[in-house]
Amino acid sequence: MKYIVVVDMQKDFVKGSLGSAHAQAIVPNVVNKLNELREEGGNLIFTFDTHDVDYAYTKEGEKLPVSHCVIGTEGWEIVNELYPFMSDVAFDHPDVNPFSCEGKVFKPTFGSLNLVNLLYALEEDDINQKVEELIVMGLCTDICVISNVMLLKAAFPNADIKVVESCCAGVTPETHKNAIEAMKMCHIDII
Repeated sequence: MKYIVVVDMQKDFVKGSLGSAHAQAIVPNVVNKLNELREEGGNLIFTFDTHDVDYAYTKEGEKLPVSHCVIGTEGWEIVNELYPFMSDVAFDHPDVNPFSCEGKVFKPTFGSLNLVNLLYALEEDDINQKVEELIVMGLCTDICVISNVMLLKAAFPNADIKVVESCCAGVTPETHKNAIEAMKMCHIDII
């Protein structure tokens, strides 16, 4: 089974408190790629960086003291251009962490064990859900994308994992490129 993972394409990372021109530039690429992948089939999963008002008191908040992706705020929401794809998310699993529903995975930090747990649960339920291919895109290449790709590589070492470079943006173009190179070294296919 093919899974398409869209990492943190949220308003705060595109035009909000941590937004950038680099992030804004990939939005049309993500829309085009999702339209293309819609034709090919596969299960779509969106991750949501998810914090609460106590974010500043977390380890991440100490090192990145910028409030962002606070659940329930506009900045936490997915960018408007991708909202139509939410109707493509058509599965849920009751045994997965309650911070995961209908293909939306809420994650409190860079990498998401909730994402891995959702995929494990889907595999366990049905042999036809076996994770064979993972296509990953989103923000930020050098933080959340690489963190999740490495978790997925460890959890599903025999899956074909691909990162769509034109559908990712890093904090800077240089750190984006560094993350892409690091993922290549870990046998991730960059497409």
